[in-house]
Amino acid sequence: MSQRYLVTSALPYINGVKHIGNLIGSMLPGDVYARYLRQEGHEVLYVCGTDEHGTPAELAAQEAAMPVEEYCAKMYDVQTRTYDGFGIQFDYFGRTSSPSNHELTTMIFEHLYNNGFIEEKFINQYYSPVDARFLPDRYVEGTCPHCGYEKARGDQCDGCGTLLDPEDLLNPYSVISKSKDLVLKQTQHFFLNIPKLAPDVIAWIEQRQNWQDIVRGIAQKWISEGLQSRCITRDLKWGIKVPKRYQASDAEDKVFYVWFDAPNGYVSITMDWAIASGDKDAWKRWWLPDNVDDVFYVEFMAKDNIPFHTIFWPAMLLGTKLPFKKVDDIKGFNWLTYDKGKFSTSQKRGVFTDKALELFPADYWRYYLLANCPESSDSDFTFESFALTVNKDLADILGNFINRTWVLLQKYFDMKLPASVSPGPKELQAKCEKIVQEISTLLSARKFRQATAALRSLWVTGNEYITENEPWSVLKKDTQAGGEILSHCVHLMRVFAIACAPFIPHTAKKIADMLNLDWEDITHTPIAKAVSFYRLKQGHVLRAEAVVFAKIDAAQVEALTIQYDGNHADS
Repeated sequence: MSQRYLVTSALPYINGVKHIGNLIGSMLPGDVYARYLRQEGHEVLYVCGTDEHGTPAELAAQEAAMPVEEYCAKMYDVQTRTYDGFGIQFDYFGRTSSPSNHELTTMIFEHLYNNGFIEEKFINQYYSPVDARFLPDRYVEGTCPHCGYEKARGDQCDGCGTLLDPEDLLNPYSVISKSKDLVLKQTQHFFLNIPKLAPDVIAWIEQRQNWQDIVRGIAQKWISEGLQSRCITRDLKWGIKVPKRYQASDAEDKVFYVWFDAPNGYVSITMDWAIASGDKDAWKRWWLPDNVDDVFYVEFMAKDNIPFHTIFWPAMLLGTKLPFKKVDDIKGFNWLTYDKGKFSTSQKRGVFTDKALELFPADYWRYYLLANCPESSDSDFTFESFALTVNKDLADILGNFINRTWVLLQKYFDMKLPASVSPGPKELQAKCEKIVQEISTLLSARKFRQATAALRSLWVTGNEYITENEPWSVLKKDTQAGGEILSHCVHLMRVFAIACAPFIPHTAKKIADMLNLDWEDITHTPIAKAVSFYRLKQGHVLRAEAVVFAKIDAAQVEALTIQYDGNHADS
């Protein structure tokens, strides 16, 4: 049986529209990889969905003055439309609040409980008399004891990335009322006994020598610091409720910690995909395969999610003693910063995905983000660098080649292919074959920045060919010779469309339409074979419309830089 590929991206929180850093940190590279694999002819399942439980959802709904269920439904629709706009081609985009995740998470908890990996403890937790409630994780903010960041949350510090408990915070206060009148009170909670699972988790990690340095480094850091039991319940109303039979009689509003239920969403979303596809058991081929090696599973995420996917969720799955498929490789990403600072929703600092699509076409963003992918280190976005990349690479290189070819085809050949030619001069063919093989190899290795650079070099090769051969001059003396040059250019455009398809699919589709080619042919031709698979014949009718990349001028850059710097937010 041939290997199948399971691809997941970190589940975006439901609390608002995500910024472009979230896009390049998980969903966009996941989409490029899944598109590439499909183009290679592999069986692929790419699933993702909104992470809807926990304090972020409750707080966002409260701020929006909406019932939390209604808020989540609204934001799910907003996020779905936005990712569609970027051309993110999920096989299924689901929700962690679905009934299937409630059932799955409860089942996983019960297996862990019965296998002796769940501890019951009474712990001290902040209680706010003003709010008349316990304050779990993000309901408490304060000063980070490690770096001094003054708006650290009760679960994590955004200043230094350290995972925290609310009691770790200095000068804590309630996020709801801002009250500092907090009292530590006892409340019962369940913990996942990770130390008891540590030998299995460590042995499992040691089997994954192929993990990139950032992923192994973060996992090893957790291990070296000593794995601790983690609380897996919270005092909230919104979430997957802990079955009453496991709770103390006075315990109410206990739900599972969002990080206990969210990763299970990868499985439950696949269950929902299976139901939607008409075969409710189809999910088992991916998550409970007869042979785990039949499925190669890759996760895409930013570095802050790595600890949960290398330690916490694997510990859960291992503790169930069920044969769940576990991740083979994790592609971790560093941060995309905004003009040397952080994106901020409250300060309106930075570009968020919905506004990005209003400003420029999706492929402008896809190409720029992939070309500047924060793989080995953080990357910084500015509108100046964005404009430079779009203008130089898309407009001056790819767009210029296409438009020069098309103008001459319209003028001299009435939009019909002049000649049935070979894939081109041998030197050109050899160079292009080397580049498309490089693109394919890099995508297979999930090296997106380098793959995008190789794609650019393919476009440069086309520009060099048309510039050196000057068909506009040749045509004035020899129509046949000029036509053969243009025919080679048309062939190069087809190669471009095939190579572009995973990266900038909207552009690839436009090129295919110009060439009057079946889109399915483009997306089912492996990139490495793009040069040799050439079938267009003399007289093939081409279409007059051309791909145009509008340049971004200096005035636009200046205006957008001011608009999104966070200092000009609406009052």
